[in-house]
Amino acid sequence: MKIRYFDHSATTPVDKKVLEAMMPYFCEEYGNPSSIYSIGKKNKEIINIYRMKMANILGCKVNELYFTSCGSESDNMILKGIAFANKHKGNHIITSKIEHPAILNTCAFLEKFGFKISYINVDSNGIINLEELEKSINRNTILISIMFANNEIGTIQPIKEIGEIAKKHGIYFHTDSVQAVGTINIDVKKYNIGALSLSAHKFYGPKGMGAAYINENIPFIRVQDGGHQEKDKRAGTENVPGIVGMGTALELAISNIEENTKKIKELRDFYVSEISKRIKYIKLNGDMEKRLPGNANISFKGVDGSKLITELDKRGICASSGSACSAGLLNPSPVLLAIGLPTSLAKSGLRITFGKDNDLEETKYLIDSLEEIVEGLRYN
Repeated sequence: MKIRYFDHSATTPVDKKVLEAMMPYFCEEYGNPSSIYSIGKKNKEIINIYRMKMANILGCKVNELYFTSCGSESDNMILKGIAFANKHKGNHIITSKIEHPAILNTCAFLEKFGFKISYINVDSNGIINLEELEKSINRNTILISIMFANNEIGTIQPIKEIGEIAKKHGIYFHTDSVQAVGTINIDVKKYNIGALSLSAHKFYGPKGMGAAYINENIPFIRVQDGGHQEKDKRAGTENVPGIVGMGTALELAISNIEENTKKIKELRDFYVSEISKRIKYIKLNGDMEKRLPGNANISFKGVDGSKLITELDKRGICASSGSACSAGLLNPSPVLLAIGLPTSLAKSGLRITFGKDNDLEETKYLIDSLEEIVEGLRYN
């Protein structure tokens, strides 16, 4: 059976050019970058080259970029590192109700150590209220953490405005940009971003590779003990092939961003238009304009989301009901509940996320399959 993949917010396949760039560093250029002999020093130089390439793309300094294992580790590193380093200044952190579990669970952890967390609301499209955000600030606020784009409904937040509010009040601003990096051109200085998380496997790079940008003026402490790698801030032998793969993938994504965005958005819009015409009682979740180009999250009234995904899978279609990190849970999506959906609709959400390798033929196959499946689930 041919697989038709529509879950690019969960992960993406490694680009063949990325794999090609990585290969020498598995078996040939295998030196430990911490070693003082030549094959180790050579890999240290390679790491610095790719750190510089990624820093140039993000608009940050080379010494402000740290390599990690994934977006979740970056979130943990940033939130815990900044919170504990600045607790003498205050213990209040502001975030939103629709953040990724890597943020929400880290905030829950910090609450056990005396930190106070404000979880601000979002509107029916999943966008935070800037007025509510500013009103939530108090004299103990040290950090604001709001995701750039939501992993379930694709909503893009007013990041530049949030950064300006944070700057005005002298508060550090972090954004989980795992879903945005590689899809949106991000300049951390332009957006007044103090810290940022990203993950390679969201833009056709390898799994198990991420990065954290932390402005050099933000005090933070290490949260992982061990060796002295990453300027003594993140212990562990560097993943050289992963770093090469992530840097290569980001270069490719940014160099093709306009072409890929146009193609992906056209497929997404065609899908939404056809589904709206052919299937009754649906609801598109999230803002259609302030949205990632490949994201379409639709609730199908009277349909169980898990059964819908199972039936699609039988036809070789890969899709999601929400965050891959929450797959298998019977509870409705917290994100869909946060934007005001009743439980029944929140349980019927289907997230389709298009990628650069999708085409019109398989999109039509998806639409035809959905029409048939939804009718069968509703009336049988």
